[in-house]
Amino acid sequence: MDIWDKKKRSEVMSKIRSKNTKPEILLRKALFAKGYRYRINEKKLPGKPDIVLPKYKTVIFINGCFWHNHENCKYAYIPKTNTDFWINKITANKKRDKLNLQKLTSMGWNIITIWECDIRHRSKRDVTPLVDAIENTLSNLSKTFE
Repeated sequence: MDIWDKKKRSEVMSKIRSKNTKPEILLRKALFAKGYRYRINEKKLPGKPDIVLPKYKTVIFINGCFWHNHENCKYAYIPKTNTDFWINKITANKKRDKLNLQKLTSMGWNIITIWECDIRHRSKRDVTPLVDAIENTLSNLSKTFE
């Protein structure tokens, strides 16, 4: 049984955003401060990546642990109500993600996936190790282009 009635549940779910989430904004600001320029939610690419770094032919997805079923993560769970719906929804999300990643790879794009739990509850300063790891990956990619 849900703790809220259908109207309240609908209101709560409608407030969940797919773009410009707090983790996305935090990472974008940190990348911008390091001098990286990017596009966001590029509709021409499969999966509309959260961050696109054209110079490095790299896309970054910032996946919600619940919505994309992050393995072994405490935020990835199946709700106890309407279980069949959620299993189908999350399974479809994972299939779509896999297909989009295959398409991007075949188009020659490099892919970085960051999970919500890696960024959740971090301040601007705390995201520095994550940005450093992205920077290291991009540095290694640019060496392969030389």
